Amino acid sequence: MRLKTRLLAALAAPLALLACAPPATHAAAASSSYGVADFAKVRKFDAHVHVNVEDPAFVDQARADNFELLSINVDYPAFPSLALQASAAHHFTKLDPQHFHYATTFSMKGFGGADWARKTTAALDAEFQQGALAVKVWKNIGMVERDSAGQLIFIDDKGFDPVFDHLASRDIPLIAHQGEPKNCWLPLDQMTTKNDRSYFSAHPEYHMYLHPEMPRYETLMAKRDHMVASHPKLRVVGAHVASLEWSVDEAGKFLDAHPNAVVELAARMAQIQYQSVRDHQKVRDFFLKHQDRILYGTDLTLNPGEDAQAFKTQAHAVWLADWTYLATGETRRVDDIDADVRGLALPRSVIDKIYYGNAKRVFLAKQPS
Repeated sequence: MRLKTRLLAALAAPLALLACAPPATHAAAASSSYGVADFAKVRKFDAHVHVNVEDPAFVDQARADNFELLSINVDYPAFPSLALQASAAHHFTKLDPQHFHYATTFSMKGFGGADWARKTTAALDAEFQQGALAVKVWKNIGMVERDSAGQLIFIDDKGFDPVFDHLASRDIPLIAHQGEPKNCWLPLDQMTTKNDRSYFSAHPEYHMYLHPEMPRYETLMAKRDHMVASHPKLRVVGAHVASLEWSVDEAGKFLDAHPNAVVELAARMAQIQYQSVRDHQKVRDFFLKHQDRILYGTDLTLNPGEDAQAFKTQAHAVWLADWTYLATGETRRVDDIDADVRGLALPRSVIDKIYYGNAKRVFLAKQPS
C-alpha cells in the first residue's frame, strides 16, 4: 500500500537509459527480448491494483498502456468501506469488462461465530455473480484480528476451512497477503529499501522490530505455508512475492513446495532489483525457472479525493519502469535502492507469460477470449 515513494522515484528517474552491457550482449538480448518501444504493443495484465473510486482515470490509463487490471478489494482501514470498494468494482466491471476485473474479500466481523462461515460464503457467492474472479485475504489476519479470548487469529485457523473449501470447490483463487516485507522485522539500518526505511521510521507502531510481543516474520510465513499445504485443491496467489520478496531462493522453495500456488510481484520490485544488482544471473534464473508461476502486479492505488490526472502520469511511469527492468537489458537508476539496475532482458515468451498468459490462466480461464 505504500507506493508514493516508488511513484515519485519512477517519475524522477531519467528516461535516458544507460547501456552497461557490451555491444555483443545487447545484440544477443535484442534478438530474443523486447525493447522499451514494445511496451505499448504487448498485451499486459496488472494482477494487483486498487481502483477505489468510480473516476475513469485508472481504467483509461490501463487502456492506453494496453493493460487489463485486477482491482483487489481489501479490508484495509485507510481505504473506502468494503461496500464502496465493491460499488466501484461493479461499476467498472459493467463499463469495461475487457480491461477491468476484480477480486472480492470478506469481513472478519463475527469470525468464530456459528453462522460466520455460512454468511461469508453466501456473500462471496453474491460477488461471484457480479463478476468477482478471486478472493483476497489480508495481513490483518495474523497481525490485527483477535478472537473472543484476545488471541491473534492466524490464516491456518480451522474457522476458515469452510470458506477455503468452498473456494476450492468453485475453483476460485485465493489471493493471500500475510505479513509485511521482511524489512519490517529488521533495524532501520539493515533495511534494503529507502521506501521501507522511510515508512517504518515514520510509523514505529508498525515496525515489528520494535514490537517483540507481536508474531515473528517466520511464524507468519509458517502459518501461511501450513494453510496452503492443508488446502491442496485451493489455488493460492501469493501476494507480494508471497512475502518472500527478500530472497528469490526462498520464493522458489515456496513454489516448489506448493504446486497449487503462484506468486505476483506487486510493490516488491525494488527488493527483487536489490538482489539482481548483487547476483543478476540468479534472479534471472528464478524468473526463467518459474516463468509459469509468476504474475506481474504493482499495487497501484487510486482513492477518492486523489488527483486522478497526476495518477495517470504516475501509473504510466511505474509500468514503463518495470517493463524496462523485466523485459529489456537497459540500465536505469533506482533511487529506492540507490543503484543503477540492469534489466533482466527476459525472453519474449517469458514476458508474455508473466505479463499476461499466467494471469489469464489463473483468473480468466473461465472467461470468453
